[in-house]
Amino acid sequence: MDVFSRTFLPAAAETGLATQTVSRHMPVFRRCVGSGDATILVTRCSRPDHPIGGDYLMLLTHRRLVVTQQTRVLHRLRLHLNTELRELSNVTWSPDPRSHSLELAATAIDGVRERFLIRTHHPKQVWQLDTLLNHAFRTRLRTPAERLVATIGQPPAAARTAVLRPATVR
Repeated sequence: MDVFSRTFLPAAAETGLATQTVSRHMPVFRRCVGSGDATILVTRCSRPDHPIGGDYLMLLTHRRLVVTQQTRVLHRLRLHLNTELRELSNVTWSPDPRSHSLELAATAIDGVRERFLIRTHHPKQVWQLDTLLNHAFRTRLRTPAERLVATIGQPPAAARTAVLRPATVR
């Protein structure tokens, strides 16, 4: 059994998801997540800006955020969001223990701002979610300087050193 399978089922059971729901969404998650990626969180969520859009299931691993949608009428599954955590920007969340919920918002690589509302059964679970998200997004992500791929107008580093160093002639 791979790492994803070993960690997915306990994470789903921890949030109280039904086995039928988990087994329906599992093939979609399996296509999106690698076998060596450990699951941090599996939970139901909704979209505050689209209340009639259907039911959503969120999977958070150490590397990816995957959200699936199940339509209300025909119960069809569709992939809503599949992205690496490092590709998300402006990730914010606001826990609200009074309403037993946490709102997660992030901007995807295509510039679309995604908002998800996660409801819990107890205020203590709100703070557990806050800790999980803090671990996933603040302590594990690289700084923006490490993600710099290239700067327009500058030659590659190897070319710069070759141009700046004079050749020694003997």
